[in-house]
Amino acid sequence: MNIGELVLSVFGGLQFTWANAVMLLIGAGLVTLAVVKEYEPVLLLPIGFGCILANLGMSVYNEESFLKVLYDAGIQTELFPLLIFIGVGAMIDFRPLLAQPHMVLLGAAGQFGIFGALILATLLGFPLNEAASIGVIGAIDGPTAIFVTSKLAPELLGPIAVAAYSYMSLIPIIQPPIMKLMTTRKERLIRMDYAPRPVSTRTVIAFPIVVTIAISLLAPAAAPLIAALMLGNLLKESGVVERLNKAAQNEIINVTTLFLGLAIGATMTAEKFLYDPATGWQVRTLGIMVLGLLAFVLDTVAGLTFGKILSFLSGGKINPLIGACGISAFPMAGRLSARAALDEDPDNFILMHAMGSNTAGQLGSVIAGGVLLAIVSRML
Repeated sequence: MNIGELVLSVFGGLQFTWANAVMLLIGAGLVTLAVVKEYEPVLLLPIGFGCILANLGMSVYNEESFLKVLYDAGIQTELFPLLIFIGVGAMIDFRPLLAQPHMVLLGAAGQFGIFGALILATLLGFPLNEAASIGVIGAIDGPTAIFVTSKLAPELLGPIAVAAYSYMSLIPIIQPPIMKLMTTRKERLIRMDYAPRPVSTRTVIAFPIVVTIAISLLAPAAAPLIAALMLGNLLKESGVVERLNKAAQNEIINVTTLFLGLAIGATMTAEKFLYDPATGWQVRTLGIMVLGLLAFVLDTVAGLTFGKILSFLSGGKINPLIGACGISAFPMAGRLSARAALDEDPDNFILMHAMGSNTAGQLGSVIAGGVLLAIVSRML
């Protein structure tokens, strides 16, 4: 028996190694972050607990595990990400974006990190399908990352999902220093008047239908995600299916998030995530986490850079902070940009502008993920 691979047979033959013990600590750490720090607790808590279960013999790789049933039913079929997107769509108000269409430029700029991380991952030796899946972490959009990864590189689903949701929860820690580094106090003090053109009820009802048709024709690979997002929004804006709207925002998304988190956590076995006795250390996991963080940083930098360009072109009428929320992560990123402006000036309210940029980023992440999926699938 290899000393470095000490195996204890406990609980009726369960093979438990030192690597499993480390993964139990990692799972407990995720639960601690959720409970103590309240970092995205709705997701990190079930993911952390799923990780613990995975290393106690209940992983998705165990045909007798109930978590295998959840994984097959919701992850392999891509059902869970789509159900979550219906709930997200029911929570989104596209009026700030429709009233300020130019915000779509910031949503596009906020996806730069996806392609930057993809290129770097390819240069580091990752196969194209894996590099594309790693790049999608930069969307800071868990369902999109899961959807794309489950099609291109399902073997990396665990670390990619954990990276995507972990960085989403760490937005309040990661983004503020970048905002201060890339903007001057004078820029952060810029006030933006909110006097948008009115958006009619007819427009907000037609918007999800038109977007679904347009994106499905232009980028068919993104059709399922955009359709689910827009269905949820249509439930909200139609005003005639309040029970379905409330169910999408509460019961459906809550139950799905619980099952999704457990299923993702149950992929985090020691052999797949940390150390495999047959192949050694899983250094790819560390590489995925680092590249995912880089993608997030690049997204934020690109969004702020474009925000500064718009600020210059507008003669100082646009606060570049709204560029930072051109990523997905709705509504956390929008609120954070608005908070950064309030920290400099308690009377500077840019929340509606930030939400316009943030909703554009939500759409941008779905479209970018779909386009990436379509291109890579054809190249493989």
